[in-house]
Amino acid sequence: MNPTRTNSRSSRSRRTGGHSYDSSAGGPVRGGRFGSSAPSRSGGPKRSGGSGRRPAAVQGEFALPKTITPALPAVEAFADLDMPKTLLAALTAQGVSVPFPIQGATLPNSLAGRDVLGRGRTGSGKTLAFGLALLARTAGETAEPRQPLALVLVPTRELAQQVTDALTPYARAVKLRLATVVGGMPIGRQANALRNGVEVVVATPGRLKDLIDRGDCRLNQVAITVLDEADQMADMGFMPQVTALLNQVRPEGQRMLFSATLDRNVDLLVRRYLTDPVVHSVDPSQGAVTTMEHHVLHVHGADKQRLTTEIAARDGRVIMFLDTKHAVDRLTEDLLNSGVRAAALHGGKTQPQRTRTLARFKTGHVTVLVATNVAARGIHVDNLDLVVNVDPPTDHKDYLHRGGRTARAGESGSVVTLVTANQRRDMNRLMAAAGIVPETTQVRSGEEALTRITGARTPSGIPVTITAPPTEQRKRGTTTRGRRSTPSAARRAGGGRRSAVGAAA
Repeated sequence: MNPTRTNSRSSRSRRTGGHSYDSSAGGPVRGGRFGSSAPSRSGGPKRSGGSGRRPAAVQGEFALPKTITPALPAVEAFADLDMPKTLLAALTAQGVSVPFPIQGATLPNSLAGRDVLGRGRTGSGKTLAFGLALLARTAGETAEPRQPLALVLVPTRELAQQVTDALTPYARAVKLRLATVVGGMPIGRQANALRNGVEVVVATPGRLKDLIDRGDCRLNQVAITVLDEADQMADMGFMPQVTALLNQVRPEGQRMLFSATLDRNVDLLVRRYLTDPVVHSVDPSQGAVTTMEHHVLHVHGADKQRLTTEIAARDGRVIMFLDTKHAVDRLTEDLLNSGVRAAALHGGKTQPQRTRTLARFKTGHVTVLVATNVAARGIHVDNLDLVVNVDPPTDHKDYLHRGGRTARAGESGSVVTLVTANQRRDMNRLMAAAGIVPETTQVRSGEEALTRITGARTPSGIPVTITAPPTEQRKRGTTTRGRRSTPSAARRAGGGRRSAVGAAA
């Protein structure tokens, strides 16, 4: 057993104190969770009169809890952290030397076993902020079959794969086995990995519940639990599954919750499952977002299609968001016919199709990714400098997460939203809720202003067909061509991938 983790567990049971919330920010003010009034980890918070009322949080978010136990100071270098030497060497090998602010602030505390509540926009470095602590504190332990020791819960398959990819080299460095458990992929392969024993599981709630119901996984030995993108899990209706899963992990274990926004649904999780958390918050409209430009383009409805095609024909990659699967497929077809290398990504695609599309986009084989909100979370693409909301989002959180695909890790980028006359008032409200003051420009297709802001240009007009790149053909053992693989080819490709379960031994 890792002595650091054992000692921190003992200290957790001796904590006293509490935190309270403003009744206008998500329900009545509640008393402390600790001391004589504290419920068990598996139960909900008890109601009491409470004290220390705080101002309501803005933008519908709840007031952040006050930390009772002082947080450890932030560090400026990974070498200043108490982590295994092999983990530090892996960071160096990966070219990671200076921690991002959220990493430097939270890691000293999470390595000491403290619960952590982190708010920061996507791309701010949250994965390593929780991942390094999780791996360092689990290093040296071996899981029994079906009983993982650490769990990362995420809302989407794409985010699960991103977290797996980010943590795998570090898991290997400390000889920990890691499995990815998501829907849309063969459940038998995932069950086999769990039956063989893995220390770390990265999972979406639905598939993990299925494996638990089958008897292939138990969470009673999970001592470190991470909720990544907690607000998205709440928005997607996963709260009952998430709380049921959290009630099964070790009650005295460490919990870390990271989210780009903290609304009242996330408030429930914080109140119920975090003990005296160290809070690190970067306002979604500040901090790393200063590297991002926000543009609202007022367009004429009759000109919108042509204008969108000109933006898509720019040099470099772009993600374009639309509201529905049908609209995504229609725009993708129009772009292909106009000579733009585009591909669709939405929930109607199989997981192997989604994985291939993302891989082609990341390598530049496809230059335009046309997507619904399925791509708004969990997709990291280096050097992506433009996101276009062809259909404006209806919620400021969706806007922030769509925009979070660009300007990641301190890079620069732009978010452009196309707005017709009847959408202007709603867009003004949305921007105010997001705390953003965009640059607003009236544009038409072919105009210099459109080119200056987006890099738009006239498409070739020569229809293109997206074929599998040679590397993908060799990997799949097929030469299937055309915009869409046959169902049998898709099944062969899906059956041959290891993305569902990645082992780091």
